[in-house]
Amino acid sequence: MYLQFRDDVEAALTSALESLDLPTDDLGVEDPPEGVEAVLASSAAFRLAGEVGAPPPKVAVDIAEAIDAEAYEYVESASAQGPYVNFVPSDAYYEGTVESAQDEEFGHLEPTGESIVVEHTSANPTGPVHVGRARNPIVGDAVARVLDFAGNDVERHYYVNDAGRQMAVFTWAYENFDESDLDSEPEREKDDYDLVRYYRKGNDFLENGDPEDVEEAETEIQAIMQGLEAGDEETYERVQTVVDTVLGGMRESLERLPAEFDEFVKETRFLRDSSVEDVVSRLKEFDEAVYEEDAWQLELDEFGIDKNLVFLRSDGTTLYATRDLAHHEWKFDNYDRAVTVLGEDHKLQARQMNATLELLGNDTDQLQQVLYSYVNLPEGKMSTRAGTGIDLDDLLDEAVERARNEVEDRLDDRSRDDEITEEDIERIAEQVGIGAVRYDIVSKQPTKAITFEWDRALDFEAQSAPYVQYVHARCCGILDEAGLESAPEEFDASLLQADAERELLEVVARFPAVIEEAADDLEPHVVATYTREIAETFNTFYRECPVLKDDVDDDVRDARLALVSASKHAVGNALHVLGVAAPHSM
Repeated sequence: MYLQFRDDVEAALTSALESLDLPTDDLGVEDPPEGVEAVLASSAAFRLAGEVGAPPPKVAVDIAEAIDAEAYEYVESASAQGPYVNFVPSDAYYEGTVESAQDEEFGHLEPTGESIVVEHTSANPTGPVHVGRARNPIVGDAVARVLDFAGNDVERHYYVNDAGRQMAVFTWAYENFDESDLDSEPEREKDDYDLVRYYRKGNDFLENGDPEDVEEAETEIQAIMQGLEAGDEETYERVQTVVDTVLGGMRESLERLPAEFDEFVKETRFLRDSSVEDVVSRLKEFDEAVYEEDAWQLELDEFGIDKNLVFLRSDGTTLYATRDLAHHEWKFDNYDRAVTVLGEDHKLQARQMNATLELLGNDTDQLQQVLYSYVNLPEGKMSTRAGTGIDLDDLLDEAVERARNEVEDRLDDRSRDDEITEEDIERIAEQVGIGAVRYDIVSKQPTKAITFEWDRALDFEAQSAPYVQYVHARCCGILDEAGLESAPEEFDASLLQADAERELLEVVARFPAVIEEAADDLEPHVVATYTREIAETFNTFYRECPVLKDDVDDDVRDARLALVSASKHAVGNALHVLGVAAPHSM
């Protein structure tokens, strides 16, 4: 209803401005000022004051008087207050909100017909997923979910670096060392933890081994890199043995978040189909291409970038950036838009990529990059493995354990015996623990650095995942107690007149617009902000408007149950967009 209300407001403003012979190119529709009893407002009077030759408050009065509210289904009234024209929605708006939010798909926008590929995570397959990169799959998956909810045809891709020196070193080490040569046992019984020991052993050998042996190893490593560049099938298969095994373990960790992918696109794909060779040939033809310091480079001064892009080594091997150029051109050929989620340390590479793609004749408006800052991690258990870093599995295991302790602390003996089983505790701990990590990270603006704090993330009383999840569980509990899964078959939404009911309806109604905003700006954290708002508003409604008490009129009870059902769909779908579980009970 909010989107329909906004359409009515825009139509009313356009008609009024036309009747006043004023331009309609900027209607200034926005949220009303603090404390104003309205759902939308227009600040157009600010823009038009100079043209009219009157102060903004006078212009606002003229606009408000020219609006015929009765001509619009969802507009109750329009009035001037200071320089703003404020719009109050009609009863049809509130009643329509209750009806529309009964759909389990509430919040999904109409199909756009646009195909979008979202690339995120793309960590090198050299070992377990490191928690320092956890913001990438969390933000990336949420961006993909938002775009999907907004009606786009979305694919989620993981770009696999299987052609660089790191993978050549890894392959060589795996083929040349035995279990007996390794210095430690795997930290977990997972393939990525098993094989990463070979990678570490190989790097240690190259750094500290006998010079003659290291020289021989470097020759073999170079041969692997050259074989990949040449498209040699045997070399490719050798490398993929390592890549696919490690990637399998990494996928298990990512699925816990959850972060799932439609396709794992490998760099070698673009070497094997000659796309990279084509890119290199075209780059060499540019006036900006120079051969310096034993490498082909691209000067990008005209784009305000003072660091050259190196695209070909003297030995004929390409770099990650070169192969990624071919990758992006493939995206442009197959999708309407490409979104890439990158750490802030890749800001320069992103600028170089955009500039080079433009030189190559591509429409870089197709490409959007979401940059994020890193997360400062908690102290304690998380930093005990000196020298090996902190893995995502460690963080998620501790999250579940802490959530389990919190749940058990909140249970008294009777509720444990009569209502909550050990299986329930385990389920809730998993949903709340992992949800808390994900929510705490995705709820912050990506470009801002954050410090992850356990007490804040798992606080059932504060603005956290458990706080919002509990509201969803409370909605389910109320409906369960009434013997319902959703709203009653018949209800009269016009009975929802109390301030707390209307305020909750206003928040519920805005959910589709929140999805629209998050998708337009690629900012899923605005959905998290919305979940906190709806949770707070629902709790006020729950305190002030009894639903199942004996003294509540039956018709009012059914209307409020319908509002509870609408709230359940709004908060549940908002949590889903964030990739956070919406528990039925807690």
